[in-house]
Amino acid sequence: MDLTVWRAFVTVCRLGSLSAAAAELQHTQSAVSRQIAGLERQLGVALLERHARGVRPTPAGEVFRRHAVATLNEADRAVRAVRDVRDGVSERPLAVGATPSLAAGIVPSAVRDLLAKNGPMRWSLLPGLSRDLHGRVVAGDLDLAVVTDAPPGLSEDSRVERRFLGMDDMVVVLPLGHPHGGQALVAVQALADEIWVEDNDGSAALLRRHAARAGVSPRIDLTAADLHGKLALVAAGHAIALIPGVLTCALRPDVMTVPLVDPPSRGIYTITPRRDPHPSAAALIGQLAAAFAS
Repeated sequence: MDLTVWRAFVTVCRLGSLSAAAAELQHTQSAVSRQIAGLERQLGVALLERHARGVRPTPAGEVFRRHAVATLNEADRAVRAVRDVRDGVSERPLAVGATPSLAAGIVPSAVRDLLAKNGPMRWSLLPGLSRDLHGRVVAGDLDLAVVTDAPPGLSEDSRVERRFLGMDDMVVVLPLGHPHGGQALVAVQALADEIWVEDNDGSAALLRRHAARAGVSPRIDLTAADLHGKLALVAAGHAIALIPGVLTCALRPDVMTVPLVDPPSRGIYTITPRRDPHPSAAALIGQLAAAFAS
């Protein structure tokens, strides 16, 4: 497949408009329409649907968009790496992966502290689910990934080295003004009548397991495509959600959190390749460990 077409599709999704995407890409609208139509024929599924103010991805289109963004980022990195070799740049960028909640706050902060301590360094950050990040470390796409043992857990693999950083208690995120907002602790039984939203199977499994121990069954009636969509549904008052505690430092201002009694938790780990580790990986792991210790 032509990555130019993938880039056109991702741009259309980001802007929500064929005409706006065409203007940004310096193509005609008809050319962009033909590119998307050709992509849909190749995949055998509709990727976009029209609405009153433009277009948005279908469920299949949203799945493809997430993978396309990751692929395009990797392609851009490949081009930059080749140009660095051509231009005699010897420094190897540090490619970091992290789950969405960790990529939203604690990992960028740790990199900031590393740069302040050791000086400038080229680096990149790729958010993803733990199992996908593990595969990218094994494949050599990532030098370091920060992952969790939330269901389905982490697989044993002699090709990577795993280091434990700490435990992370999950919390409940609520819309502003929610009756349970501001409480020191809340039992999950008190939330039995609430509607929950989830964005991945691992988080949903933690919620169901925690609720089952308390003898209740959560109403997970809404599903979000990603963490941002999950928080948007909470902010709009449609649902409440279980989120990682490490995310509380980077939440949007129109939601609030409350801790749970005997909360579910997950372990946080770094994984690095055993062969050819990046020279700066150990230093970043040290900064991450310090962040969790504090």
